[in-house]
Amino acid sequence: MRTWAYSLAAATVVASGMTAGVAPAAALPAPTAIYLDRSYSPMERATDLVSRMTLAEKATQMISSRAPAIGRLGVAEWGWWNESNHGVNALQLEPSGNATTLTNTTSYPSDLSMGSTWNRDLVYREAGRISDEARDIVPGNTRNLDFYAPTVNLTRDPRWGRNDESWSEDPTLTADLASQYVDGLQGQNQQGRLPASANGYYKALATLKHYAANNSEVNRRTGTSDMDERTLREYYTAQFRDIIQQSNPASIMSAYNRVNGVPAAADVYLTDTLARETFGFKGYFTSDCDAIYEIQAGHHWQPPGYPHPLDQYERHAWANAAGEDLDCNTGYHDEWNYGNTVPEAIARRIRTQTDVFNEGDVDTSVVRLFTARIQTGEFDAQDRVPWVVQARARLAPGTWVSSEANHAVTETPDRLAQARASADQAIVLLGNARTGTPDKAAARLLPLKVPASGSYKVAVVGYFANPAGQLTTGGYSSIQGPSGVAKEVSAYQGIKSAVQAANPDATVDWLPGVTGGTSAARLTKVDAASVTAAAGYDAVIVVAGTDQSVSSEDRDRTSLALPGAQPEMISQIEAVNPNTIVYLMTVGQVDLAPFQRTSPALLWSSYNGQLQGAALADVLLGKVNPSGHLPFTWYHDESQLPPITDYTIRPTATSPGRTYQYFTGKADYPFGYGLSYTDFRYSAITINRRSLTANQTLTVRVRVTNKGRVAGAEVPQLYVATPFEPASAQRPIKRLEGFSKVHLNPGESRTVTFTVPVSKLAFFDEQANRYVVDPGRYELQVGSSSADSDIRLTASVNVSGTIRQRPAVVDAKPIQAGDRANQVQQRVFFDLGTSIDPQLTVSMTDESRYGYITPGRSTPLPAGLTVAYRSDRPGVVRVSGNGTLATVGRGVATITATVRYHGARASTSFVVNVAPQATPAAAAGG
Repeated sequence: MRTWAYSLAAATVVASGMTAGVAPAAALPAPTAIYLDRSYSPMERATDLVSRMTLAEKATQMISSRAPAIGRLGVAEWGWWNESNHGVNALQLEPSGNATTLTNTTSYPSDLSMGSTWNRDLVYREAGRISDEARDIVPGNTRNLDFYAPTVNLTRDPRWGRNDESWSEDPTLTADLASQYVDGLQGQNQQGRLPASANGYYKALATLKHYAANNSEVNRRTGTSDMDERTLREYYTAQFRDIIQQSNPASIMSAYNRVNGVPAAADVYLTDTLARETFGFKGYFTSDCDAIYEIQAGHHWQPPGYPHPLDQYERHAWANAAGEDLDCNTGYHDEWNYGNTVPEAIARRIRTQTDVFNEGDVDTSVVRLFTARIQTGEFDAQDRVPWVVQARARLAPGTWVSSEANHAVTETPDRLAQARASADQAIVLLGNARTGTPDKAAARLLPLKVPASGSYKVAVVGYFANPAGQLTTGGYSSIQGPSGVAKEVSAYQGIKSAVQAANPDATVDWLPGVTGGTSAARLTKVDAASVTAAAGYDAVIVVAGTDQSVSSEDRDRTSLALPGAQPEMISQIEAVNPNTIVYLMTVGQVDLAPFQRTSPALLWSSYNGQLQGAALADVLLGKVNPSGHLPFTWYHDESQLPPITDYTIRPTATSPGRTYQYFTGKADYPFGYGLSYTDFRYSAITINRRSLTANQTLTVRVRVTNKGRVAGAEVPQLYVATPFEPASAQRPIKRLEGFSKVHLNPGESRTVTFTVPVSKLAFFDEQANRYVVDPGRYELQVGSSSADSDIRLTASVNVSGTIRQRPAVVDAKPIQAGDRANQVQQRVFFDLGTSIDPQLTVSMTDESRYGYITPGRSTPLPAGLTVAYRSDRPGVVRVSGNGTLATVGRGVATITATVRYHGARASTSFVVNVAPQATPAAAAGG
């Protein structure tokens, strides 16, 4: 979450005495508890609330399924495990068990489909509608507002079972799009800040997942993702860093797997050193469900030097001490969780990788959790929270139920229109040609030219064109009852409606194409009658695909083949009808070899939401000019790929490398590829300077013109290459450094500007443990895909110098006198009359770190770096002239630490609660 800045007036408690001969004054009103007082910051309020809880109560608030109510404090029960990957689809509505899959909520295109739109604004608008619907349906419009989305693991292997949940194989594209999802979901503007209209409240809380390197299902819970530090920093965590810095996500979910042998749920380096101290993450961490359990049950982890594998108390102590604030305690689980182990673990004084496990670790986590809840408006008057007011204006509070009885009321026309608009832009035109004609325009089979009247026959073929029951919309989809199904549009329905709207005399038929079952894996027989019939149509649209029977969470694909008899069906139909269009709606790439050379027109998307058929018809008939571009490399075949459990990216003696950055083999389609019904011309490339230092900014401008006869959208892409580097440096072939989606009318031109800090061109230097910009002549490439053949313009720029270290991120883990000797790493609650050591960490612009890192690994702050502290309540925490901090009065204060170095500054804030009220001896019922 972002660091809040406040000008606060402290709440004052007046003590009144009796003076002889003076009548007693009227009784003063009871002071408002700080946690209910909006004049305090959310974190200050959270520390006050947590100070009123027993240790047992605190522990129960650290579980996701679900945190119980504390009636005496007005704390409602809260379910943290909710889902909204491509539409709000699950809520934690039960006290235990998995989140409840919802009935009749809007299903938008999957993340991979949204990745193929290359459209930041579109993603932002869709995410805003997702969180609108979330506010409509959550309990009281106020609770269960944490959503485990977006998934930002990279599409680094097409066999991964969850590729439909990911955005791209590229960190930059993923970060730029997913950050807009975070902004839209949380109610922020597109620059990552809450607008004034939000009144200081978040609409919902986004959770990035799965951190980090969780890209194979075959071993996702028990395996280790091993790589060098450069690969970890440049590839597997880069998108998390960029989203944190662009959009301030509320939460991050740690992964099940180990990274270089350490379970992610207990990995101090990932969670604290990188995410918090280096990237600047200010929110809370949650485990995957149940990743803390897997530390013991799956990994049987015995930390280096520890006498035995961790037991149920130790696994929770190690996870929490590492910074795992929330235990998603239902999934692959046993009976143990934070709620029933933390008090005992503290009593046992378990030695962890950071400290002797203590209540300071717990307090830090619970304050983070309640800071987030307070920021949603849960504890404030509901008429002050605009998201609640708006939701209740849309739908009477308390009337929505997760059953067919809701009549799909939240699948509103506005949301369905957004689902269609998103699906329109997600479709990628891979090929569009008809042989035997010299006329270029006539050679394009698409868009279909439907006559206004007279006989015209269209066949829509394939099980996925007209499936039994609910459409295939991918993982984390809602359940569509009859009312929801009525608002879906299959390919057959969409094409039939569009064709007959254009020509009422037209005939549109559905042919099964394949038979054998109702899932992709069972479609094992070509329907001969469909093939025979297809010969008699003016146009044939074959719809083929995958579903969760072949690829899903916990199931990687063992083959890239299109499942069942679908490839044979396509080939046979193309053989009898040359006017065949193939649309593939799949989890990711599939093997095209059986039909690629014979398919005159080929389109692809990932799972495209509940309006998938309407969007397909829009593109087929030319209502929408296709503008999707591939967000991944479409490999020629799976023999080019190393084992899915191999997390290396760069080429090796046995592998041609992964992704467009490093892959040296033959690809069927390159990253960024996508055709249009019009043609675009690139011209007039300019750069701001021919020579730049590592601390300056590169600006590239190009002119893009629509030289065709129909309007369309183009995606100019900027790549940067380092041809001066020796092979031994193992630099990428090229890297995406900018993109823009521009809509142009026929003949229209527009100048597109790319702005890139030169420091973003740096590579991670493992020896120096920081990012370094290589000096040399960089090549700038602008085109419509990453392929050299699609690069339209080039230029070059000389880069020299080193990244000047300036403070970028400041982190604090405050302790009081005596804590270091007692092996306490952090605290929120302080004694009166003690000194405070903020334990600052400063991360520089090159991601080098100084100050406190972890116990025993501190690095002195650089000479010349200054630190200044400010207390918003000097009567609680006093800053002396020499910069030392001391607790001088009871209460809550926010301390702001500002560091200055090389002409730049950065700051952080932390809350100190001094001598809080005594915690009740026992918890009241909740």
